[in-house]
Amino acid sequence: MNLVSKLKNKKSLNIIYENNNINSNSLLQIIEYNTIILKKLAIKKKDTIAIVLENGPEFITSFLSCINSTVAAPLNPNYTTSEFDFYFKDLKPKALITNLPSNHPSIKISYKNKVKIIRLEDFLFKVDKKSLKNSKIKNMVANLYDTALILHTSGTTSRPKMVALTHQNIINSSLNISNALNLKKTDKNIILMPSFHIHGIIASILAPLYSGGSVVALPKFNVLTFYSFIEKYKPTWFTAVPTMLQSILDRSKNNKKIIKNSKLRFIRSSSASLPSNVFKSLESTFKVPVIESYGMTEAAHQMTSNLLPPKKRKINSVGKPIGLQVKIMDQSNKFLSNKKEGEVLIKGKNVLNGYLANSKANKESFFHGWFRTGDLGYFDKDGYLYISGRIKEIINRGGEKISPKEVDEVFMKHSKVSKAISFSVKHPKLGEDISLAVVLKNKKKCKPNELKDFAQNKLARFKIPKNIYIVDEIPVGATGKIQRIGLAKKLGIE
Repeated sequence: MNLVSKLKNKKSLNIIYENNNINSNSLLQIIEYNTIILKKLAIKKKDTIAIVLENGPEFITSFLSCINSTVAAPLNPNYTTSEFDFYFKDLKPKALITNLPSNHPSIKISYKNKVKIIRLEDFLFKVDKKSLKNSKIKNMVANLYDTALILHTSGTTSRPKMVALTHQNIINSSLNISNALNLKKTDKNIILMPSFHIHGIIASILAPLYSGGSVVALPKFNVLTFYSFIEKYKPTWFTAVPTMLQSILDRSKNNKKIIKNSKLRFIRSSSASLPSNVFKSLESTFKVPVIESYGMTEAAHQMTSNLLPPKKRKINSVGKPIGLQVKIMDQSNKFLSNKKEGEVLIKGKNVLNGYLANSKANKESFFHGWFRTGDLGYFDKDGYLYISGRIKEIINRGGEKISPKEVDEVFMKHSKVSKAISFSVKHPKLGEDISLAVVLKNKKKCKPNELKDFAQNKLARFKIPKNIYIVDEIPVGATGKIQRIGLAKKLGIE
């Protein structure tokens, strides 16, 4: 049994795009046909397939087709050539599924690494009776404990870690989200999150389909078209990161009639802290509950969630554990009672078994079967979790996770740079943003824009610091080590 076989009995699910629908029967036919294509290409059960597609029905059908019989690895289409080179070396994919032009970095790297390229025209994303005519129904290949999905997550080292999630992980996470939100067959979600992100894959796509509901498969999020889609498709909910929600609020005054006539019953926020003023404004504007949740890639997304009325939802809290265990531990490895702050640890069927090819990270990240999130938090007397800080140095830029050491290494390769330390700064909309402190080599002169231009083809745009500070020296702690956390304050930026 795998996720696809679970969807087999969801007779009411629909993938909606433009003026078309893909229903349950059609979806299963597409998956079965694509499974045969993969077999003909000699793609085996444990092989990995990179998927580089923008949001839409093509991604959903391709992703489900891959995990039915092999392993899917969705990647951000906006990565640079050097980034694709890194991820391909790590993943060692046997094939790439894409519809992007031949000069796209992912295709160039595929040729370089002799990876098979599956063009979308060779893969079905809608029912083609002619193509299906000679195909035979095949049994599901993957089982509950097989890896379905591999995503990279940034770590405190320069090397992002590979998170392998099984069908059991993603099924349980989809179930947990469905239960937290009380999703029904009549619900319809409009997809806003990118499909290469765990939030987008699990909460935007799989949870609503798992509950037998509908998803509206749109191109990537654009606030200029958001309200017209709300009016056209009449979704009952959507999930997004706080930066998206803020941009939606910014245009709400011009769309009061659409908001009034909408069918929304709640709005969900995750992947970054939701500012209390945004929470209050959303509820006031849309007249529906805002449900803030807490997730991470290693937990196949959701860990805790606030609850729908008549149950409580608390501003600044990420809610209660849903379908897994959450505990707080101090520096002495002792579990703490409510109201005491410590590291957040999790355990459950949606939590990864371990990182791939990274024994050091696995040793550091697990404690007697509990996964250490690296986040600091505490429970209140009602069992609601509050995140108060972070042990790890990851920069969470509006839901996009950035490894600062990865950024450091790129700028250190510049001929004029002696030291480069990236760090987090507060941002009113993103929550956090990335900045960079640079010490130049003796007698060298360099402007911030020169450094930004240098990084253009080496880092994705969201990883390039908006503000670069040229300094004489970088402050160090008592032991002589550079302390990235709190560096903004030491430099007088915050």
